[in-house]
Amino acid sequence: MRAFWTLVHRYLGLLTAGFLFISGVTGAIISWDHELDDVLNPHLMEAHTPGTPQPSLALARQVEARYPQILVSFIPIQIEKGDAIAFGVSPRLNPATGKLYEPGFNQIFIDPVSGAELGKREWGAVWPITKETFVSFLYRLHYTLHIPEMWGIDRWGIWLMGGIAMIWVVDSFVGFYLTLPLRRKEASKPWLQRWKPAWKVRWKGGSNKLNFDLHRAFSLWTWGLLIILSFTAFSLNLYGEIFYPVMSKISKVTPTPFDTIPMAPLDQLHTPKVSYAVVVETAAQEAAQRKWEEPVGAVFYANAFNVYGVSFYKPGDDHGAGGVGPAYLYYDGANGKLLGERLPWKGTAADIFVQAQFPLHSGRILGMPGRILMSVMGVVVAMLSVTGVIIWWRKRASRVVTAERRAGDLAEA
Repeated sequence: MRAFWTLVHRYLGLLTAGFLFISGVTGAIISWDHELDDVLNPHLMEAHTPGTPQPSLALARQVEARYPQILVSFIPIQIEKGDAIAFGVSPRLNPATGKLYEPGFNQIFIDPVSGAELGKREWGAVWPITKETFVSFLYRLHYTLHIPEMWGIDRWGIWLMGGIAMIWVVDSFVGFYLTLPLRRKEASKPWLQRWKPAWKVRWKGGSNKLNFDLHRAFSLWTWGLLIILSFTAFSLNLYGEIFYPVMSKISKVTPTPFDTIPMAPLDQLHTPKVSYAVVVETAAQEAAQRKWEEPVGAVFYANAFNVYGVSFYKPGDDHGAGGVGPAYLYYDGANGKLLGERLPWKGTAADIFVQAQFPLHSGRILGMPGRILMSVMGVVVAMLSVTGVIIWWRKRASRVVTAERRAGDLAEA
C-alpha cells in the first residue's frame, strides 16, 4: 500500500511542481504588491499639488469627457493626503462595430487637486512588462499564468491553477502519510521516536540527504500552512464553479448580487440609469441610519451585472479588519434599489468561512506578521517543488544505472 501512495505522491508532485514553483515565487513577492507598486511608480501614486482636492465624482466625469470610449468603473472617495486618485475604467461598446473599444488602459491616475493626468496603465498586461505593469503582471501570473482566451472563454488559466490547487491538497495529505514510520510489532523504539528523524534536517549529511530532509522536514513543519494555502487557492480560483455551490449545499451562504444576477455578454453590457452621485448619497444615508462610523470609501459599477457597489472604510484601511475587506452595500444600476450587503466577519458560519478565504491565503488575517509569514511560505513552496523534482531525478538516475548494470550482468552471463 505504501508503494502505491509513493507513486501517487511522486507523479502528483511532478505534475504540480512547475506550477507551484511559479505560484510560490510570485506569491512571495505579491504579498507586498502595494508597497512594491508605490516604490516602482511614485509618478503614478503620488500627487504633490498643494490645495483643496476636487470631488472624486467630478474628476471622474472629467476623465470620461476626455476619453469618451471608456466608462469610469471604480472611484475612490476617500483619498489620503499626497496620494493620486487611481480610477478604474472599462471600455464602452462601439456602436459602429458592436464590439468593445480597446483604449489600451484600465487604470488612470489623476492629481486630485489640479485634475491633471499623471499616467495610465493596463493592470495585468502581459506585454510589454514595464515598471508600471510589473506588479500586476506578477499578480495575474500567480493565479492565471496569463493563459490567453480561447473559444471565447478567458478563464482557462484560473481553472488550471484551481485544478492544480485541488491536486496540491490531495498530495499534501499523501506526503504527510508517507512521512509516518511503519508500524512494527517488534520495533525497538516507540512510534513517535521513530517519527522524530522526519522532522530534522541533516545539514552535514551530504547533498542527497540534505535535499531529501529539506523536502520532508519543511513539509512537516509547515504542513498546516500548506493545507491552508492549497485549499484557499482552490476556493478562490474555483469559487463560482465548485466552492460556492458546494458551500451552499452544506450550509446557508448569503448570496451577493453577483451570485444571483446572470452576467451579460460583452456585446450587451449595461449602461446605468442611476448616477454615481445618487448611489453614493443613497448609500451614505443608509450607512447613517445603520450608525456606521466608516464613511463611503469607494464606489464601483459592474456593467456586466448592472450593479453598483459602495464600500465603507477610513482612508488607508480599505483591506478592513483582518484583511477581509470593508462593508459593502449593493445597488441596482437601473433604479437605485438596494440589492444586498456584505458585512465583514458577519453572517452565517458559512458566510464567515467564505469571507476568510482571501485573508487566510494572503496572510492578512494576521496583519503584517501574516503577510511576512505568507511571503516566507511562498519561498518554501518553491523550495519544496525544486527539492521534490531533484529527489525524483536522482532516484530515476539511480534506477537507470541499476537497470544498465543488470542488463550488463545478464549479457555477460
